[in-house]
Amino acid sequence: MSDKVVVTGINVISSLGLNMEENWQNMLNGESGVRKISLFDTSDLDTQIAGQLPDGFDEYSKAYVKKRLRKQMTRVSRMCLTAAKEAIEKHNINFSDYEPERCAVVLGVVNTGNSSVEQGTNIRNSILKGMSNSLSAWISLEYGLEGPNYAIATACASSAYAIANGYELIKNNQADIVIVGGADSAINPEEIGGFNALYAISTRNDDPTKASRPFSVDRDGFVIGEGAGILILERESFAKKRNAKIYAELAGYALTSEAFNIMSPKTDGEGMAKTMTKAIANAQIEKNEVDYVNAHGTSTTLNDLYETRAIQRVFGDHPESLVVSSTKSMIGHTIGARVPLRLPLQ
Repeated sequence: MSDKVVVTGINVISSLGLNMEENWQNMLNGESGVRKISLFDTSDLDTQIAGQLPDGFDEYSKAYVKKRLRKQMTRVSRMCLTAAKEAIEKHNINFSDYEPERCAVVLGVVNTGNSSVEQGTNIRNSILKGMSNSLSAWISLEYGLEGPNYAIATACASSAYAIANGYELIKNNQADIVIVGGADSAINPEEIGGFNALYAISTRNDDPTKASRPFSVDRDGFVIGEGAGILILERESFAKKRNAKIYAELAGYALTSEAFNIMSPKTDGEGMAKTMTKAIANAQIEKNEVDYVNAHGTSTTLNDLYETRAIQRVFGDHPESLVVSSTKSMIGHTIGARVPLRLPLQ
């Protein structure tokens, strides 16, 4: 079918705020959500900072997550369902207007947050809390959505893969509306300790708001973040029929694998450059039509260097007029929950 795939809903929960409006305003103000971790005792860890959600999240989520379900969910699951429900409600989506089997949910989920920090886990709920597909399932159950429903785990690219899969479901006439995005949290002693052992994360504990510094010469690793990001993708004809606000068109994408190293990108950004080139071609646009790149920008030595070279390989002299930034400087690295905050929101 020739219908375009458009974005008709968006919501974000991160260390900068509990909804899209708070996140966007704090980002425009140049705020940082990175702070001292309060979820657990960090005294034995080299890194004691993270992009942790504001303290009011638990109370905030009660308006969206039924009391009887909360015991079956992790904190990450509640982030995801809260972000999705608020996006659906704020954008006036009524699923009774759609065929249930043509409504899908595809999420990027690296882990469900069922770590040593999670409260209330016991023999009765441990399986439910640990199932990565439960995040998409909770949304499907909430609204009776009978279309494709699954989670994707591809590390930092998980949510990007979810968005791409949602696009394909609409383009291939398998769905008319797809909830995509992801949720994640690696703020726990096990994963922070593991990343410390790999020398991958910042130890700038005395200056948390400036610890995540992508592309800076004195960067010392990424800062772990947490949260949930949701986009609602819809067939353009359906969106126009219900007079929905259209934020953007999803014109194309590309998925590749470098097959190089389990941690490091290919030298000089060769793999990243190939992916961007394919995405531009698949979107049927010209390179000079790209005015902004939301970089991976992890604040690690190799990624930032090679990503810069990749952008130069793809765009040549154009980078002088190309805006490049990394939202990780404000919210940290949210692993599977990565939905760029760069849509025409006004």
